[in-house]
Amino acid sequence: MPTGHTACHCVVCQDVNELDPRTKSTVDTIHQHGWQVMMIPADDQGPGWAYTIGLWHQHRIPELAMFGLDIGLMQTVLNDLGQRAVEGQALEADTERHDVASVPVVLKSVDYRWYKAFFGTAIGYYRKPPFPFLQVVWPNRDGAFPWEPGGEDLLGRQPRLSLNPDEHPVGVWTQDL
Repeated sequence: MPTGHTACHCVVCQDVNELDPRTKSTVDTIHQHGWQVMMIPADDQGPGWAYTIGLWHQHRIPELAMFGLDIGLMQTVLNDLGQRAVEGQALEADTERHDVASVPVVLKSVDYRWYKAFFGTAIGYYRKPPFPFLQVVWPNRDGAFPWEPGGEDLLGRQPRLSLNPDEHPVGVWTQDL
């Protein structure tokens, strides 16, 4: 168990023997690389997204999620942020970063009520919250973020997971809640 863990319920710390193939693959990848990036491609239901699993367990760094871009690009950004965090660069909510993509990004805390809708494999790994997530939010071509005037057009591509789901504008991200 990594130093500083208290009451970890993940499948590794609880020594769960019978793992489904997806969770076993996640455990193996985290052991080998320190974390995994899950990629959910876009489909006819909506945009794709990607998120990390293992940063919290291995390093006590919040997990990261990103929505609405090419999944390969999101994987690259999440891996870059994760590596920088492991090397000592802090990941903090409500901070703007200019060092990980061709545009600035803002890290926003994710309301735990969204976890079940988007982070099922992380729930399968950790088995029990709390484990923190930060959403990596990108701006539109004019530099506006979804919460800023002029950024409303982004809500179809990336949700505002810092909001309670009941407060989120109705759209593709709230249809299955």
